[in-house]
Amino acid sequence: MAVLRRRRTGVAAALAAAAVAGALAAPAAVAAPGSGDRHRETLRAMEAALSEDVPGVTAQATDRRGPWNAAAGTGDLARNTPRGAHDHYRVGSITKTFVATVLLQLAAEGRLSLDDTVGRWLPGVVEGNGHDGDRITVRQLLNHTSGIFNVTADKGFRQRVFTEEFLDHRYDTWTPRQQVAIAMRHEPDFAPGTAWKYSNTNYVLAGMIIEKVTGTPYARQIERRVIEPLGLRATSAPATKPTLPRPSSRAYTKFSDAPGAPHHDVTELNPSVAGASGGMISNSADLNRFYTALLRGRLLPKKQLAEMKTTVPKGEGQPGGRYGLGIEPVTTSCGTVVWGHGGDIHGSESVAMATADGRHAMAFNFNGPGADFIPVMEAEFCGRD
Repeated sequence: MAVLRRRRTGVAAALAAAAVAGALAAPAAVAAPGSGDRHRETLRAMEAALSEDVPGVTAQATDRRGPWNAAAGTGDLARNTPRGAHDHYRVGSITKTFVATVLLQLAAEGRLSLDDTVGRWLPGVVEGNGHDGDRITVRQLLNHTSGIFNVTADKGFRQRVFTEEFLDHRYDTWTPRQQVAIAMRHEPDFAPGTAWKYSNTNYVLAGMIIEKVTGTPYARQIERRVIEPLGLRATSAPATKPTLPRPSSRAYTKFSDAPGAPHHDVTELNPSVAGASGGMISNSADLNRFYTALLRGRLLPKKQLAEMKTTVPKGEGQPGGRYGLGIEPVTTSCGTVVWGHGGDIHGSESVAMATADGRHAMAFNFNGPGADFIPVMEAEFCGRD
């Protein structure tokens, strides 16, 4: 449920690799048969990102030579079985790109405007403590300049969702109106359009607008407009179903940074806790197919794709620097610019990026939080293999 951000680098990554080698005794890395030395730097970076808290990683890269699938580390700690190269996983905030794509399609069809106010479509929903939906536009939801308080920053929400208390509530159903109501208890972070701050509430509202415009839930619109046309057979937007399709690995997290804090298996959960801000499931191959099609203009007309890629500054101290409409650009150390999104949700950390022409893409997932994913991206998009 979070924006793409930089993690540990350098010494921390080396320490993570040492922890894997010395403590986990994880299964060996596996890559696609016949790949030879191809992507060897990427595979090494994947292995180096693993740690006691991040047991396994699965990935696919696609380029002019076709797809390359790989995995490293452990998929199930109880059984000591390896991570699978074709695992399904929860993609967290990568969901936001799918939601933004649907809204931009609706804009292309003339069914709404990005400059429509939230109040037009959801009258009375964004009100209270200084929030005013009549001053906030759909565009400002999608690029996080609305100023709306982030529901996941609410103290009570965090207690129920991000502590061990979650284990007693993992199957609870959350409604979008319930989450928005929690956000409305707080003052806005800033006046609409005057700054940037990541807020999952923005995309909860975006999902509600899709339903208001179309008469069907956002998940059905994603299925009809994106999943079915692209043949994304591993991708779904489950409403409340708590399980992952097979093949998949287990997902692990700690709810405390205290020494000796236990790992918890959080594979099963009700995805309504994230909803339109981060509730989808996919695999690396499907994510690569999605971003490749999106950036090549298969899902949006030129005007709407240009709108999606029109970015605003995140503000001082924010890695990456800029954010579009459900997508962000990242400039690698070798100067290659890739577009995509990151996503965190319990026990699952994912990244999916592709070059602007869609010719080179990579998606990968860790089944634990806190991995140093920047070296993996750098190895893939700047490597010499």
